[in-house]
Amino acid sequence: MSATFTCRSCGSTRGELVLDLGHQPLANNLLRPADLGQPEPRFPLRVFVCPDCWLLQITDLVPPVTLFSEYLYFSSFSETMLRHAREAAERYRCEFALGPHSRVVEIASNDGYLLQNFQRAGVPCLGIEPAANIAKVAREKGIETWTEFFGLALAQRLVAERGPVDLVLGNNVFAHAPDTNDFVAGLKALLQPGGRVVLEFPQGLELLEHAEFDTIYHEHVFYFTLTALRPLFARHGLEIFHVERLAIHGGSLRIFASHVGAHPVMDSVGAQLATERAGGVDSLARYTRFAAQAAGIRTTLCEQLATLRAQGKRIAAYGASAKGSTLLNYCGLGRETLEFVADRSTYKQGRLTPGTHLPIVAAEELAARQPDYTLLLTWNFAEEILRQQQAYRDAGGRFIVPVPEVRIV
Repeated sequence: MSATFTCRSCGSTRGELVLDLGHQPLANNLLRPADLGQPEPRFPLRVFVCPDCWLLQITDLVPPVTLFSEYLYFSSFSETMLRHAREAAERYRCEFALGPHSRVVEIASNDGYLLQNFQRAGVPCLGIEPAANIAKVAREKGIETWTEFFGLALAQRLVAERGPVDLVLGNNVFAHAPDTNDFVAGLKALLQPGGRVVLEFPQGLELLEHAEFDTIYHEHVFYFTLTALRPLFARHGLEIFHVERLAIHGGSLRIFASHVGAHPVMDSVGAQLATERAGGVDSLARYTRFAAQAAGIRTTLCEQLATLRAQGKRIAAYGASAKGSTLLNYCGLGRETLEFVADRSTYKQGRLTPGTHLPIVAAEELAARQPDYTLLLTWNFAEEILRQQQAYRDAGGRFIVPVPEVRIV
């Protein structure tokens, strides 16, 4: 038990330590070569669970302005994300009968990869994106974007200026907001009486079942389950009326919420709660087993890479991602083991990975340099990346997938 723990949802002080990933650099703080002479901040990265509401959360927070004022993750570089966004937008537009008189707001709208689909269909939309460099890209696409952090105060200002909203979207942002009560209060304030909130985020049950410890980094304050979310939403007069499980990002939840009673609660809610109970999300023993799985992956991966290096094999990595940063630093993998990291994002190329300082090169360099093995850090997009790197594979290159267990493909 932590003497200083306070649950960021229910306020309980009975936190239980689940996993200590050590002192880690900020996962998206990709360095420039000129930065190497400067101190690189590291922060404790520990995950606790609250045994009163079962919310899984990190305890050592970094101010959001430090994390998000400049950000190097652009969603449009992923074909999977673009397709996912396009299909979701079309579904919501038809299912919710959205048109020229509707209003859509997306929280953490990134480079406009999702809202551009509403814009093309003539549905008025507004993006809220705290990273100024990414918001600028969205504006260049003609998507109105406010450079703000979302919370109750901003929601109230939006409603005062423009009125309430029909659809509030938030993909992979909810877990990033450290004051989760303020965030949900903002959703309540922003929503018109019959409106809907749709949020997507990596789900805690999948994290436990597939040992996805690398999904843990300072930006992800929470690892949500429906079990933990229902009382949080109810506290603010909102009701989760439908839930869907998605394969994206290694397993995500998509929840639909509204003002209490605005929409009938569907069977999917009870089914998901039952699945989570069966998966042990309300049992401390399940979290102990998860920590052991993470340690086991670290041992197996380090031994596998050491064996390959001893055989004279050349090894690189693919995907300069946040999850990759957590894995590399937790496992202590740097230039003594890996030659470089390949990535499609032109914003990342030429920089260095946090903590481990591996050079980030273009994705095409994988086939050009042809290392014997490549550690797939962005395993959540494995199908897309393996397809894109067919030339590398045809020439004999092989990928090492670290999670949920170390395997070579």
